[in-house]
Amino acid sequence: MKLGINGLGRIGKLSLWHHVSRKHFSGIVVNIGREVGCGLDDLAAMLERDSTYGRLGTYLYGHKCPQVIEELNEKNGSMVVDGVPVTILRTARNPKDIAWHENGVKLVVDTTGGFTDPTADSYAGSGALRGHMQAGAEKVVLSAPFKIKSKGLEMPEDAITTVMGINDEMYDSGQHSLISAASCTTTCLSYMIKPLMEKIGADKILSASMVTVHAATGSQQVLDRLPKAGAVDLRKNRSILNNIILTTTGAAKALALVIPEMASIGFMAESVRIPTSSGSLIVLVLNLQDEIDSPIKRGTINGIYKDFAGNNSYLLFTEKHNVSSDILGSPAAAAVIEGSETHTRTASIQVNLEQIKAECLVPGTDPVFNVPVTQAVVYGWYDNELGSYTNMLGDLIVKVAGEML
Repeated sequence: MKLGINGLGRIGKLSLWHHVSRKHFSGIVVNIGREVGCGLDDLAAMLERDSTYGRLGTYLYGHKCPQVIEELNEKNGSMVVDGVPVTILRTARNPKDIAWHENGVKLVVDTTGGFTDPTADSYAGSGALRGHMQAGAEKVVLSAPFKIKSKGLEMPEDAITTVMGINDEMYDSGQHSLISAASCTTTCLSYMIKPLMEKIGADKILSASMVTVHAATGSQQVLDRLPKAGAVDLRKNRSILNNIILTTTGAAKALALVIPEMASIGFMAESVRIPTSSGSLIVLVLNLQDEIDSPIKRGTINGIYKDFAGNNSYLLFTEKHNVSSDILGSPAAAAVIEGSETHTRTASIQVNLEQIKAECLVPGTDPVFNVPVTQAVVYGWYDNELGSYTNMLGDLIVKVAGEML
């Protein structure tokens, strides 16, 4: 089976690296829809080198690496990357016009970020995600969360959001044609939430909030520039080289699609962009209803993550002191829990039943109840590009491919 990759940005390029290394597919067809530089040599040079992760050959074999990109054919748009035939398509930008059928591609991963609406018609505007299927694909994996633009429309029955190891068993090859791999932040967050839900229980999580301290992405500007007409957030046009920039994240909404129990919990998600190329951190804060006699302690929280990590390779637990560059590229995990920074504090919260007009209040009794609540703070690292997200995305793609045979 061949794999189609639409787009050659950060996730597209690193997905190519991942699958060339993995050797699961007999060939890879990459659509970029335009010419690059002065020809295929320039494209190959871009593929072989990366400012964040170094050289492709070093990624594959270490410092004593051979030449890994060979047999460039400008006319056919083809090359061989570490023994894997790779075809580059440079004509169509609209998904419905991409030559997937002509190149024998039935499975496509769209990494452009430009086609995220599962309800959009393939003839609408500059194209839509469903256009890939019109062009010959049977399954389309999206490397981003779904975003339905028209209010009132429901998620189509043939679309599903999954995170490997969390809810991928919900994927039905006979029903689902569009599969979202959520986002890097949602992937990490789901592995920070799921172990606590299984051991402590969703009913004990009173509220939760998170902030992702996130590396720069392509949406940031290198230098300050004027905003487009109608722009409402002027911070997006400020230089990421010089600033910490407040922004937004859709992780809370996407998390509820992956872990439905989260829909009943008050949850807030915020994002801060910082001047690093990759490597991000989630600071998760939870308020847990507790017991006076045996409150939840730091050791309890860390023990839950240790046990979960022992049975799931997508979660790692460490008590070492890390910085963001330590988790680049490897390990291939959704989240790395920094156990030395887990903190808890239990306090008695006073709840006045009169103020909430509780029907259970007995006349003449004290309306004030003391409820023990533990606040827990957990830190989770993730490589938002190669190490965490692209590797998880690669596993999902291989799973979908395996069920197509």
